[in-house]
Amino acid sequence: MQTPVKENTNKLSRKDFASDRDVKWCPGCGDYVILATLQKALASLNKPKEEIVCVSGIGCSSRLPYYLDTYGIHSIHGRAAAVATGVKLANPGLSVWVISGDGDCMAIGGNHLIHAARRNVDLNIIIFNNKIYGMTKGQSSPTTPLGKKTKTAPEGSYERPFNIGEVAIGAGATFFARVPDNDPRLLEEVMLQAHAHEGTSIIEVLQNCVIFTDGIHEQITGRDTKDDNQLILENGKPMIFGKDQKYGIRVDKMKLEKVALKENGKQQDDILVHDTREESFELQMALARMKLPDFPVAMGIIRQSETESAFESDVHNAITRSKDASPYGNLKELFHSGNTWDVK
Repeated sequence: MQTPVKENTNKLSRKDFASDRDVKWCPGCGDYVILATLQKALASLNKPKEEIVCVSGIGCSSRLPYYLDTYGIHSIHGRAAAVATGVKLANPGLSVWVISGDGDCMAIGGNHLIHAARRNVDLNIIIFNNKIYGMTKGQSSPTTPLGKKTKTAPEGSYERPFNIGEVAIGAGATFFARVPDNDPRLLEEVMLQAHAHEGTSIIEVLQNCVIFTDGIHEQITGRDTKDDNQLILENGKPMIFGKDQKYGIRVDKMKLEKVALKENGKQQDDILVHDTREESFELQMALARMKLPDFPVAMGIIRQSETESAFESDVHNAITRSKDASPYGNLKELFHSGNTWDVK
């Protein structure tokens, strides 16, 4: 039975969600920003801390539950989404957050991730994507770029990498967003929208590992390059980007095209307007796949479809229907029905 959700009458701050554990990440790691932003976002929910659960797998990112003053589960490699699904089914009233890295959830945990998305479990999944196995000292991960030299590919990675957005949307995630770790304002906004969304919310954070892949996202997130290399999406707003907002995205012959907003002195009037709804699935997939150097990288909420019910609601509704249709009032009546024998 679902535990009733309590109304929190005390205003909470970010410090209320900071545990007494010493935070142990490398100095300069992007994880610090993600942790601080999550603490701030949770405080703004005005939700009792005992109604929040943080589940992680294995990796640098997966230490995060220790640093949140909420309930937490440090589970096993790749199984965070599966464990979190059990938590949500047991008590749908909980706000469940999943913390995982690109190695943890896109390799050994890939199967659990896609099935959580397929089922539309109401989980908030944050994927720290530094494109490397950090805690185990620098092996190639499923998102490591081709040619990147690593401990397991000293001549350069020869495996084609996953695009997390493509995997998430293709698996049926009803919410997908991508955010750089150096934009806490956007990250907090996306976290709050993910919490409000009913269904699987996947947030890919482009996170910097200062030890093994330092600067891996620099072309996208760097101060001098981010304006031309990021497309910050807003629902209902034109897809315009670049320094002085000089570029836009349009469709040409069923393909996305980057164009200057003025060609031959004329203003472009066919720039796409972002739509996060289910009807724009194909466009959302195309946006998630955009990459440098031909396109900017899409940031913000790419997909937010409200057409599907959450998995845990469907499960509990099915249980209720079965109970209502059953001729037995409880398990004891079922066990004593039909042919029974007394064993002496």
